Amino acid sequence: MMNVCAQCGIYRVDKIIDPQGPYAICPECGHPHRFLQLPILFVCGASGTGKTTVYLQLVSKIPDVVLLEADILWRPVFNRPEDKYRDFFETWLRLGKNIGQSGRPVVLFSAGSIPENIESCAERRYFSETNYLALLSDHASIRTRLKERPAWRQSGDEAFIGAQLAFNDWLRGQAAVEPPGIENLDTSVQTIEQTVESVAGWIRRKLSIEPRSAGSAESAG
Repeated sequence: MMNVCAQCGIYRVDKIIDPQGPYAICPECGHPHRFLQLPILFVCGASGTGKTTVYLQLVSKIPDVVLLEADILWRPVFNRPEDKYRDFFETWLRLGKNIGQSGRPVVLFSAGSIPENIESCAERRYFSETNYLALLSDHASIRTRLKERPAWRQSGDEAFIGAQLAFNDWLRGQAAVEPPGIENLDTSVQTIEQTVESVAGWIRRKLSIEPRSAGSAESAG
């Protein structure tokens, strides 16, 4: 309930952030609430580029962070591309902010977690920085993976496949964009094991986490 002021009880998402505390300052009464302002990481990419596969293999391997799959909260009411899925990402940022108060930053795996959908959110202010990594693949691999999915996922439709291929190509061009930008990782030139280690290495670098020694919690499982 960080958005509720402990002094006046008013709910405000748009608190004023003082990085010296850091403090979240209530715009109504000026009460400063000390909080942990951690970074947040996003792993994005078109359907069929391996996000879920990588996520499932990374879970429990980097205990210093909390890895989450965005689809667990998806509901049809969030399907609003006209406002850049604002409610969906505000919800996830709010959740990430509160999880972060435990001292562990969040890494969110979400297809559409790109800067233009995240940076304008009101909840973005509670994070010290954002980092984006896009998983990419070649067209043939994406098409094959989407066609092989179960029918209930409805991912074999040509219109859907075409949209994912276009998104994949768009992401490929974002590495050169002004910060925060989106780093690229091409999964079509790596084995799944190599991709998992590449993503793990990216997380460690961004958060300055030292790899655990053999036999540690990170190595287990």
